[in-house]
Amino acid sequence: MGRDKLIRKTIYQIRETLQVDRVVIYYFYEQWHGQVTFESLSSQKLSILGSTGADNCFNNEYAALYLAGRVKAIADTELEPIHACHRDFLRSIQARANLVVPIIIPRGLWGLLIAHQCQNPRVWSQADIEIMKTGSQTLATDSNILGS
Repeated sequence: MGRDKLIRKTIYQIRETLQVDRVVIYYFYEQWHGQVTFESLSSQKLSILGSTGADNCFNNEYAALYLAGRVKAIADTELEPIHACHRDFLRSIQARANLVVPIIIPRGLWGLLIAHQCQNPRVWSQADIEIMKTGSQTLATDSNILGS
């Protein structure tokens, strides 16, 4: 199976299992600047493919946390105490709830695997987090997939 096909299959399965609106891969093409390179959607109108994100919000401090394995689960982007630039970015892509897991390869933080609930808040369960972590590890362990 080709790299793109395997990535699409993995994120599709995650979206179906979690029953979320959107699952994306945010790839870092240079230090802490990246873009959405793959997505699985419940509706095409939710597409953010190619989005470069809020690069000015993501810095070395956040990168270090994710490199250390940080998982960030936000049940409601309107209520969570997060940076204004992060909240504005999440609003701009219609993400009401956000679950982020790092994709770590031997040479470092490759990207982020992100699940979004767009219309409503969502309390992420430990099972949801484990599904995302497993998906991230699946993507990271096959270095051919990510071209590392």
